[in-house]
Amino acid sequence: MSQPNRQLNLNDGNRESFKNKIKQHEDNIKFLNSLSNRFAESILDLQVSLGRYHSANVIMSENGNGAFHTEEETVEQILKKENSAAGIFCWLKANAQISNLAFAKDAVGIVATLARVENDDLSRILSEYLGLETMLAIVCSTYEGVNALEKYNTEGMINCNDGLHGIGSSIGRRINGRFIVICLEDLRPFVGGFIPNDPQKKLALPKPKLPNGECPPGFIDYAVNMIHLDSNNFSFLTASGHGLRETLFYGLFSRLQLYKTRNDMLLSLPCINDGALSLDGGMIRKCGMFALGSRKVVEVKFPLISGESDVPPNYIEAEDMVRKLKWESSKLAADIHREQQLLDYRKGNFTSQP
Repeated sequence: MSQPNRQLNLNDGNRESFKNKIKQHEDNIKFLNSLSNRFAESILDLQVSLGRYHSANVIMSENGNGAFHTEEETVEQILKKENSAAGIFCWLKANAQISNLAFAKDAVGIVATLARVENDDLSRILSEYLGLETMLAIVCSTYEGVNALEKYNTEGMINCNDGLHGIGSSIGRRINGRFIVICLEDLRPFVGGFIPNDPQKKLALPKPKLPNGECPPGFIDYAVNMIHLDSNNFSFLTASGHGLRETLFYGLFSRLQLYKTRNDMLLSLPCINDGALSLDGGMIRKCGMFALGSRKVVEVKFPLISGESDVPPNYIEAEDMVRKLKWESSKLAADIHREQQLLDYRKGNFTSQP
C-alpha cells in the first residue's frame, strides 16, 4: 500500500517543480520586458535631446558663410547612377519605399554616406583610394541582408523579378554588371581598443616610427581615424557589439597612413606597410605598389563635416549612452526570446505529465 502513495507523492513533487520553473520563466520574461521598455524610453528621450542639438547645428550651418559638400549632394551624385544598385537603393530610401523590403532591417547604407571628413582634399583622396565601386557598395549587418538583395533560379541565374533587381525593373531601371555588398558580421574587427576619452572612439593604433625611432614628419593620422561618424552612424553596433569604425572602415582602410605632402610620404617609406596617402594627391596602394599620374575626377565622394565638429560633453555622453542602450536592448531581445522558448518547453512538458 505504501508504494502507490510514494509514487503519488513523487508525481505531485514533479508537478510542483514544473509549476515553479514555469513561474520562474514567466517572472524572468516579465522583468526583461519591463527592462526593455525602460531602455526604449531612455533611448527615445536621449534621441529627442540629440535631435534638438542636431537641428540647431543644421540651422547654424545653413546660416553660415562656408560652402560644404553635404550628404544630400553625395546622394544626388549616387542617384545619377541610375542603373547601379546604389542608385536604386538611394532612390528607394529617398522615396520612402524601403521600410517593407526584406533587406531593409539589415541594410546599413551606402559606404559614401556613412562617414564625413574635415575638408575637400581629404574627401577627394580617400574617395579616390577606395574607388567608385567601393564607394557605392551597399553595407549590410548580416548575411541575411546580403542574401535578400539578390535571388537566383534553379539554374543559378539571377532572378530579375526578385530582390533589388526586381525592384529596379519595377521602376524602369536595370542593374548593370556587378556591385559590391559588404557584410559586417563577416569582417574581422579591430581588437586593439580605442583612444581614451576620444569622443569619436578612434582606434588606438601605434604611431609609425622611422628606423631612428621617431614619428615621420608630416604624418597626420591613419585614414580610419580621419573619418567622422555622425550620431546615427556612431551609435550603430553589430550583434557582437562593434561599431562602424572598427568593422567597416578598418576593413576598408586597415592601417593606411595619411601625410601632408607627397614628399613627406616618400620620406616615410621605411615605416609604410599598408599603404599611404598625401593631401596633395600622393598614393601608395601597399608596400611596393605606387599609384602615379594625375588625380582622377571623383564622381562620388565623402561629405564634409558641416559647422563646428566639437560638441558639448553632455552631447557626447548622450551619444555614447544611446549606443550602449541600443546594444543592451539587442541583447535583451535575445534573452527574452530564449526565456520564451524555455517557457514553451516547460509548459509542453507540464501538460504531458500524468
